[in-house]
Amino acid sequence: MVKQSKEMTLWEHLEDLRKRLLWACLGLGVGIFISFLLSDYSLSLLAKPIGGFEELQSIEVTENVGVFMRVTLLGGFIIALPFILIQAFLFIFPALEKKEKRWIVIAVPLASLLFIGGAVFAYLIMLPAAIPLLTQFKGPEVLPRWKDYVDFVTNLIFWIGLSFETPLIFFILAKIGLVNGKQLAKGWQIAIVVISIIAAVITPTVDPINMLLFMIPLFILYLLSILLAVLARR
Repeated sequence: MVKQSKEMTLWEHLEDLRKRLLWACLGLGVGIFISFLLSDYSLSLLAKPIGGFEELQSIEVTENVGVFMRVTLLGGFIIALPFILIQAFLFIFPALEKKEKRWIVIAVPLASLLFIGGAVFAYLIMLPAAIPLLTQFKGPEVLPRWKDYVDFVTNLIFWIGLSFETPLIFFILAKIGLVNGKQLAKGWQIAIVVISIIAAVITPTVDPINMLLFMIPLFILYLLSILLAVLARR
């Protein structure tokens, strides 16, 4: 499957890796700068699911600064993700055949779209379902801290966005021969168990409805993974 047109020494590999890491860091820096310019909009967007800034409170002197940095870094990572993936794939490009390089060209935008799709799903579906249940649960009215709320929201968005990369991961595993579509199809029952565990860990509440909201798209992604694994072997 893998074909090396030109043998590279260890030092050449390390030099290429250094160059790709440098470009990835530069891309991340540009993404963080763009995220910094959009920070006011990003913060208001994150506060919207709970009803705006008036529903939150800051206690520590440095709390607003910490929240600003966290949101800026996460936004910068999302913006720079396509460029970072390009650098990662360029590092392995010399060892790929022509057909495999075409799949890589498809994989870069697909990985970005999957992550963004997962982040949008978390923001538009998961948060509106979870936040009212958490803040209006039996007991006194909850007035969350700004830091705790943003930590909760950004963690949910990041990990659900990452979980939406499942089809691409299985495609790569199938491409290098570690799995195939038939194995994945036979293991659907195991997949449901694993998906249930992941949903229980990632979802913010023990509410089965919230878990189900996450499990259904994740299982659909698993079915898509089977299809991509078949295509990868062909």
